Amino acid sequence: MNTIKILGILFVFLMQSFIVHGQENDSQMYWIHEDRTKPAMANKQESVDKELIAALRQHEITDINWFTMVSSDYRYFYISPIENMAAFDENPFASLSEKMGQRETSKIFDKYNDCYEAHGDYVIVLDKNLSYQPDGVNVTPVGKNFRNNTIYYFTPDNAKKAEELARKFKELYTKNDSNLNYRLYRSGFGTMGTYFMIAAAAESPEDYERMIVDNRLLLGEEGAELYRELEETISDIEIIRGYIRPDLSYTLRN
Repeated sequence: MNTIKILGILFVFLMQSFIVHGQENDSQMYWIHEDRTKPAMANKQESVDKELIAALRQHEITDINWFTMVSSDYRYFYISPIENMAAFDENPFASLSEKMGQRETSKIFDKYNDCYEAHGDYVIVLDKNLSYQPDGVNVTPVGKNFRNNTIYYFTPDNAKKAEELARKFKELYTKNDSNLNYRLYRSGFGTMGTYFMIAAAAESPEDYERMIVDNRLLLGEEGAELYRELEETISDIEIIRGYIRPDLSYTLRN
């Protein structure tokens, strides 16, 4: 899970995005490192992940944390919350290097090099105002590690319409007291294209499909009409399915 040196100019772009999309208490930025792992190297990827986590625990590192999602197409997403822009000016593994030694730390990261064909870093922003979780926004609800992430791409000229539809969807879900909770993320710096990502958690794929069917019946024709408007607004859709992997995550609760 290599990291990259972010140049100072990125601070400007990220700050502009953060200001546009709401106040700090209404948004949460996430730095995502994505490895597009070779299927044959998935076991090695996970072995190195666990070696890194063991080293962090051994040296009691508390200034870094992430949770990991693994998709069905062998994409490993390492998702770290960012409190402020200063995170991009620092090496997130500096404390580990200080305690473990730079050479030994580098040996761990070098093991990732032949695991993937491509990898990169980007930012997404959780919009709490446009998310639907009546009991409070929670990115890792207990017992619900399956994820269905639907990415709705739209062109800049449709951005206002897309946000209007997002608000209408939340109002409709709220009015009908839907059991299908979701979080809405906005694309940020480094993402390809402009989009909203709708992340839904469930116990399993079957549990998710059941909720989708129940929700469709619950929302009725009003919901169907909104989906038709959505289809006319977006330029593309991407669906990413996978599981949150607590065994490959490093949080202060671990």
